Amino acid sequence: MTVETGRSTPPPPAPGGPAAVPAPVSVPVSAPVSAPVSAAVSAAVSAPGETASGEETFGAARREAPAGAAPGERAAAKAKLSARRRRPRLPPPELARRELAPKGVRWWVGAVVTAISALALAFVAHAAVFSHLQHGRAQTLAYQDLRSALAKAEAPTGQLDINEELTPLGTPVALLEIPAIGLSEVVLEGSTASVLRGGAGHRRDSVMPGQVGTAVILGRQATYGSPFADLKSLVPGDQITLTTGQGVATYRVFALRRAGDPMPEELRSGQGRLELMTADGLALAPSGVLHIDAELVTQAHDSSSRVMAYAALPAAERAMGQDHAAWFIAFFIAVFCAALAGGVWWLWRSWGRREAWLIGLPVLLALGVTAADSIMNALPNLL
Repeated sequence: MTVETGRSTPPPPAPGGPAAVPAPVSVPVSAPVSAPVSAAVSAAVSAPGETASGEETFGAARREAPAGAAPGERAAAKAKLSARRRRPRLPPPELARRELAPKGVRWWVGAVVTAISALALAFVAHAAVFSHLQHGRAQTLAYQDLRSALAKAEAPTGQLDINEELTPLGTPVALLEIPAIGLSEVVLEGSTASVLRGGAGHRRDSVMPGQVGTAVILGRQATYGSPFADLKSLVPGDQITLTTGQGVATYRVFALRRAGDPMPEELRSGQGRLELMTADGLALAPSGVLHIDAELVTQAHDSSSRVMAYAALPAAERAMGQDHAAWFIAFFIAVFCAALAGGVWWLWRSWGRREAWLIGLPVLLALGVTAADSIMNALPNLL
């Protein structure tokens, strides 16, 4: 079988005669594909990772093929390139979707340890930094209130205020100054843990500083400004001054005592004494209570009528007293922490590790500081 591919140039016709018809040229259909075309097509089809389109590859094959290539050869090359375009492309193995949330036991242990570490870090940060800032702000406001009350002669001078009611907790009543340790502190009424966050506190069952009798003032050792941290450095003979609504009273230290030490002698009639109390031992791990005894060296003022005795004083206002109700608040905050941990886990699975920590860690630290603030109210008031 032959295929007509063209006509040869006819000889010039004889004058006046009919035109000569050229003989047809036969080419075998089964002629072998030329080597350049075959190599170009094979390379275009089998080359891995080829990103060029089929038309561009086929065009490259045509450019490499000789000018005399048969149409059958070009059709076969085009069919192979079309099959290559229809073949699905698989993504490289390194681009496969990675697992965002490992579910192994080690991962869960690490997540729990990280959450507990974040809460512990928040507690330490609150005790060492944020609590001191709160104390400084509270002292600034208390000093302004005390100055105003002294100028108006409205500062409390006893257990009752000018309205004949118990002086509210947290009311500024005196200014305490100890030059030997560089202390200047506004004294507030009351000695609960929440009151002592703002400064030293006057125990409500005792007389006011400068009056006949023993005035008792409590203060923290290590947190919220740690106003009484250096009381252990005092020695007999150091002076202490207190400014109240009745004037300036000066005391002189005569003893430092701890549990088991002998008690001072009973006060004589008309004498005044000051007792400072704070935690003793390591910070946040006290071993007892430190007492500083000082005698009044200026004229003692008469004390007003007392309506509260030590027996009626709430346990939370005594030395190393605790507010057990604050543990309930801390418990509910712990529940919120658990809910937040669940939210961080959900973010980890949904968005990824980096996004989960960028969003969850600051919130977890803020909630930890709030929890630490509540726990401090439940801990002993002299810490």
